[in-house]
Amino acid sequence: MKKIKAAVLDGINENFKIEKIQINDQLSPHDVRVHIVASGICHTDEAVRNGQGGDFPFPAVLGHEGAGIVTEVGSAVRSTKTGDHVVLCYDYDGYCKNCLNGRPAACINWNRLNMEGTKIDGSVPFYTEDGTPIKMLFNQSSFATETIVDDRNVTVIDSDIDLRKVGPLGCGFVTGSGTVFNGLKPEVGSSIAIFGTGAVGLGALMAAKIAGCSKVICIDIVPKRLEIAKGLGADYVINSKENDAVAEVKKITGGGANYIIDTTGITPVMQQGFDSLASGGIFVPLAVTRHEFKIDHPFADLTAYEKTVKGVLMGEAVPQKAIPELIEFWQQGKFPFDSLEKFFTLDQINEANQASSSGEVIKPVLIIDDDYQPGK
Repeated sequence: MKKIKAAVLDGINENFKIEKIQINDQLSPHDVRVHIVASGICHTDEAVRNGQGGDFPFPAVLGHEGAGIVTEVGSAVRSTKTGDHVVLCYDYDGYCKNCLNGRPAACINWNRLNMEGTKIDGSVPFYTEDGTPIKMLFNQSSFATETIVDDRNVTVIDSDIDLRKVGPLGCGFVTGSGTVFNGLKPEVGSSIAIFGTGAVGLGALMAAKIAGCSKVICIDIVPKRLEIAKGLGADYVINSKENDAVAEVKKITGGGANYIIDTTGITPVMQQGFDSLASGGIFVPLAVTRHEFKIDHPFADLTAYEKTVKGVLMGEAVPQKAIPELIEFWQQGKFPFDSLEKFFTLDQINEANQASSSGEVIKPVLIIDDDYQPGK
């Protein structure tokens, strides 16, 4: 066993603790060992920490927006090699009917692979110094100086790209953008309203502009975030603390938006989103939450207006396709996600997580390798 440093979470509502832990020396055939350079902090990490994400086993190393450098690969790995620079995303089995149909985010074993704390065979790569197994998140656990993932977690990128910036493409930004590109596929000239302007919401905003939506509306209660949304191209912003969001959306769109995305997971906000929808429109609730959303009168409220409520996981994205596309949009100046990031050290993880939860920072990024230099 090799010793590494990681942020360990011992239970619900506990703080992250920076500890020395052990990692396996041996790799299975499809394993990839990754030296982590940086990792974004995502709302899903906080949802696991505070229990909103459902039951999760502890102790655990969270983190699922990692970026780093491959240092070793298993004997059956063909998708990457030692020295590759990579962005990490969710795991999928690759052989179920949904994966074979090009829908890995709908993998039949998705929850087992990503949210139950172990690899598919029940093993883990991490242990405390006394030998207690430490659980994983997204088969990735990027809040550590080193991790072992499956080759399907890995997307190889050009080595001249700054790894400190691109980790969040593996979850928050791919979820927001992919919901637009893949889940909704909006017609050019259509209208879209996005409730909540965190990383997922702003990712959806940038994608909606790329997709050609003519009326992009962002709703939030934080003025600073609404200003950011305007700077990224929102055509309209609504402070729902000061205005009736439903009435404003209907006024702007002439009766309701064609597409609505909710990223808040708050019951009355989700209801506002659904109520802002045009006839024939699609509503997508994205947040990881235990809060309820109900349709009391399915015929009167849903069927009679041909409205759709759609579940979209991870933006329905194929990571190895979507992440390079987002990088290309970024390089073209169309997807400036890095303007939303703020760097923290691994030792500042609790401060960074609080900054994310409070809305002070859109996308905190933990710099785990302080010695990393882009392009080297």
